[in-house]
Amino acid sequence: MSVSSSVTANQPRALIIGCGDVGMRILPILVKTHKVYVLTTQDSKKSLLRSMGAVPLVGNLDQRHTLKKIAHLAPYVIHLAPPNQEGPKDLRTRNLLRALSQGGKTQRLIYVSTSGVYGDCKGDFVSETRTLAPTNPRGQRRMDAEQQLRAWAIYHRVQVSILRVPGIYAGNRLPIERLKTGTPALKHEEDVFTNHIHADDLARIILYALYRGSPQRVLNASDSSWLKMGEYFDLVAKTFGLPSPQRLTFEELRTQVSSQMLSFMKESRRLQNERLMELGFHFLYPTVEDFLQYQKEK
Repeated sequence: MSVSSSVTANQPRALIIGCGDVGMRILPILVKTHKVYVLTTQDSKKSLLRSMGAVPLVGNLDQRHTLKKIAHLAPYVIHLAPPNQEGPKDLRTRNLLRALSQGGKTQRLIYVSTSGVYGDCKGDFVSETRTLAPTNPRGQRRMDAEQQLRAWAIYHRVQVSILRVPGIYAGNRLPIERLKTGTPALKHEEDVFTNHIHADDLARIILYALYRGSPQRVLNASDSSWLKMGEYFDLVAKTFGLPSPQRLTFEELRTQVSSQMLSFMKESRRLQNERLMELGFHFLYPTVEDFLQYQKEK
C-alpha cells in the first residue's frame, strides 16, 4: 500500500448530506483531515466532487431504498439538505435518520436549520433558549427536523449540534438582480430586523461545531450585525452603484413581491450569538458592512 493511500485509509470518515454552495465551501477544508463522502442527487456532479477530493454517492432523501449505502459509512455527518417542499413534517430527515440508525456508526451530527423556527419576535433580541414559534410551513418543517434529531440523538447516544442560520450572503448571493429590477422594500417604520451570515463564515461555523460543539447544543449561526431589511438593500445598492429601492407599505407590497419574500417581511428578530463566541469563533466578516467594504477595496 502506498503512503498516500495509507494516510487516506487512516483518516476519520465524514459524510455530507446535500452539498450545495455551503457544502462546496466546506469540502476543501474537510478533505484535509477526513475522508469525505458526499450524498448528492445529481449524477452530473460526481466528477466535480471527485476532483475536490470527495467520494460521491448518488442518493435521494425522498427515496429510502437509495440510502442503504450510508448506514455504516461515517461517524461524522453534516446534514445540509433542505426539507421537502410541502407539509408540516420533514420527511427527508426522517428517512435519513432511519438509514443512519441501521448502521449504528454515527457519533456526531451537525444539522443546519434556520432562524425561521423562532417566527416573528417583533424585533426582540433572540437567544437559543427562546420558545420556537414558526409562522409558516417552511419553519414548521425545520422545527420538526430539530425535534426528530434531538429525540434520535438521545435514543442512539449521538452528539447533535443544531445551527439556526439566518440569511446567507456572499459575493454570488447578493440581491443585485432585485435591485436592478427595482423591486421595492418596506417603509422604514414598517421594516423588519434581519440577520445575516457570510457563506464562508457559515462553512467555518459548521466545522467549529463539528470539532468543538457541545453535545445537544443549539447555536445561532449569525454574524454580529442587525439590519433592517431595507437598510441591507440600501447598503448593497450603494456598494455597487445601484439605485436604492423604493419604500412602500406592507399592503402596497403584497402584489409586488413573491409570497416567500412577503413571509420574510412579516418576521423581525435580532439574533444573539454569544454561544458561538464561546466556541472561540472569529468571523471573516463580523458584519455585512465589513464584507461590502472588502468588495469595494478589491
